[in-house]
Amino acid sequence: MKIYIMRHGETAWNAANRVLGRTDMPLNEKGRQQAARAAEEMKSIPFDVIYTSCLSRSMETGLAVAALQKGCPVIHEPCLNEHDFGDFEGQDRLSEEYQNEKRKCFMKYPGGESFLDVAARVYPFIKGILSDPDMQDKTILITSHGGICRVISSYFCDMENEEFISFAMHNCEYRLIYAD
Repeated sequence: MKIYIMRHGETAWNAANRVLGRTDMPLNEKGRQQAARAAEEMKSIPFDVIYTSCLSRSMETGLAVAALQKGCPVIHEPCLNEHDFGDFEGQDRLSEEYQNEKRKCFMKYPGGESFLDVAARVYPFIKGILSDPDMQDKTILITSHGGICRVISSYFCDMENEEFISFAMHNCEYRLIYAD
């Protein structure tokens, strides 16, 4: 089994450096170009299934990759939706207040989720894929969000707190995260 993770393409709020969690925002023109370029780069990887979050930016990115795959199903998984940043949704990512709140890994964002809440919905999904005998010889792509990619990465690789907090993936960056 091989599992790749990929962050969605750019949106207007990504370009403006705003916190983007559960707000359903489509890709902007640059994001669509990023998704098309990544799909072209990945067309030689024979994906058996693509899982995406249910947010349009993730679905658009996954569908761009699937368009260059032969009959690859795209499955929308609510557990892959981005972290709920609550009151920080739409705020400046670089604000001192947001950066301080981000360091409180075990606490919920005001009006939102904690990193533990996110792990509680993402880890069982990953565990389910890994334990499914029908998936053992498959190549899987998960197109999702920066926060979800962080949590998926932490499933496979222990991280110190600072490493976890500073984990980042660029728009349409993809990584092979697991291969047995």
